[in-house]
Amino acid sequence: MIKVGVILGGMSTENKVSVKSAKSVMNYLDKNKYIIFPTYIDKNGDWFEYNRKKIKNIIEYLKNMDVIFPVLHGLYGEDGTIQGMLELIKVPYVGCGIIASSTGMDKTYTKIIFEKAKINQAKHIYIKDYDGDKATLVEADLEEKKISLDEVIKLANEKLIFPLFIKPSRSGSSVGVNKAENNEDLKNAILEAFKYDSKVLIEQGIKGKEVECAVLGNSRIGVEASRVGEILSAEDFYTFDAKYENQNSKTVIPASITDEQQEKIREYAKKAFKALDGNGLSRVDFFVEEGTGKVYLNEINTMPGFTNISMYPKLMEDFGYSYGSLLDKLIEIAQS
Repeated sequence: MIKVGVILGGMSTENKVSVKSAKSVMNYLDKNKYIIFPTYIDKNGDWFEYNRKKIKNIIEYLKNMDVIFPVLHGLYGEDGTIQGMLELIKVPYVGCGIIASSTGMDKTYTKIIFEKAKINQAKHIYIKDYDGDKATLVEADLEEKKISLDEVIKLANEKLIFPLFIKPSRSGSSVGVNKAENNEDLKNAILEAFKYDSKVLIEQGIKGKEVECAVLGNSRIGVEASRVGEILSAEDFYTFDAKYENQNSKTVIPASITDEQQEKIREYAKKAFKALDGNGLSRVDFFVEEGTGKVYLNEINTMPGFTNISMYPKLMEDFGYSYGSLLDKLIEIAQS
C-alpha cells in the first residue's frame, strides 16, 4: 500500500477551493492501493491531521509518506513554496517542480517566457508597487519608471482597446480579476487588484471563445495533450463564482472550433508546458478570437482545480483517463 499525503487548504485566497478539490481527489483515490493521510493547512499556516489534531513535527510527518499530493491552489502552495520544502526533505510529490510552479504562478513572468517561445498572447501593460500615489511601470525591455495612476490609464488608452482585464499577477481562480469597459472601471479595477498583489497586469480583452487544454506527463516520458474544451460561463467572464459556485457554467468537449485550431492549441499547450519545464500536469487556457480565429494563450495553471465540475479531470476523462486512473498516473509520474 502506498502512503499518500493529500495536502489541502493553505494560506491563499483559494483555501476553500483547495478543500473542494482535495475532497474529490480523496474520494477517487483507490483505497485498495493507497493509504490516505489528509493534511490540512489553515490560513495562518498551521498544519493539522484531518481530525484537527495539530501536527507538531511537520518534516517528520511528511517524511513518513511515500508521495505527497499537494492539492493547493494559489500562493504558498502552487507557487513553488511547498515544492521547495518537499525537494529539501526528498519526498516525491505530484505536480510541477519549483521553477515551473513559481513561474507559472506569476502571470508577468509566464508572459516573458511564452513570448520567447513565440506563443501568441494578448497585449498588456505591467505595473507594480503602487504606493498610493505612483506605480512602477515595467516596460517591454524591463526598464522601469514611476508613473501616476492617471498616467497608467492614459497609457492604457494609447496602447490597448476596451474592454480590458485587470489581474493580480500571482492570484489564481480569477480572484481579484475584473473587467473594465471605461476609465473609471479601469481605475477601480487596478486599485482592487493591488489589494491582492504588488504586481498587476492590464490586458487587452479578446472577444471570442474561452477554451482550455489539459496536459499530462513530462519531457522524459513525453507530454500528452487532451482535446480542447470550451467554457460557457454563466457570467460575463469566467469569474471565481462562475468557476466554482455557479452550476449554470458549462463545459463543452470538444470545443466548437476548427480542427486546425484544435491542433494549434494542443501544440501551444505542450509547448508552454515544456517551456516552463512542467511535470505531471497543467491546464493551459486560451482565447479563440471572434472573426479572425486567431489563438491567444491566456495562462497556465500548474495545479488546476480538481472538483467534480473542474475542467482538467473532465478533459482527461474525455482523453481516456478516468478520474481514478488519472490519479494513478500522476502518482506514478511523481514516484518515477
